[in-house]
Amino acid sequence: LEQAKFYIAHIITIFEYIHSKNIIYRDLKPENILITKKGYLKLTDFGFAKYLENNDKTYTLCGTPEYLAPEIILNKGHGKPVDWWTMGILLYEMLVGIDPFSDDDPMSIYKKIVKGKIHFPKEIDKDAKSLIKHLLNSDTTKRFGCLKNGVKDIAKHRFFEKFDWRNFVYQKMKAPYLPNIQSKCDTSNLLKYPDSDKECESLDAK
Repeated sequence: LEQAKFYIAHIITIFEYIHSKNIIYRDLKPENILITKKGYLKLTDFGFAKYLENNDKTYTLCGTPEYLAPEIILNKGHGKPVDWWTMGILLYEMLVGIDPFSDDDPMSIYKKIVKGKIHFPKEIDKDAKSLIKHLLNSDTTKRFGCLKNGVKDIAKHRFFEKFDWRNFVYQKMKAPYLPNIQSKCDTSNLLKYPDSDKECESLDAK
């Protein structure tokens, strides 16, 4: 649970920043999250990111099926609220081990998302459950992150009651996991690509 708080806090601060620049991300998923040598997160792959001024909406169908917000599927037009929806999916997946609308068939996934019924295991933390339900609200006017207080509704939710935001922001909080990195070109924590080791050897030589 504490690990989930630590990692979700990164997503909150990242989204808060890019939203302040009128950018929506639209592709949050574990595969797009990197862990630095200090154990803190960085978001990668901004291929689906888009600049939207004010409260403008976009209608492009993009993203990972399990993470799509209902307004994208229904082609109602979407904006910043879709990012908070994806964060709710990620938090659920962190705690349960699978996304809440999982299915082998993409169309079945879409139907489940639009229906909006979420099954929570009995053992899930009640505060985490509350935050997830607030994030996975199909009504964007009631979804956390989109209300009058913005991101503060999430940061001040009881799920983060004892979380030290100050130490976190200044990266003084101890990370739950530190990757073993031998050099700036160490790719042992990543998927291997042909000749990647040779390329790193040449970079190290320089």
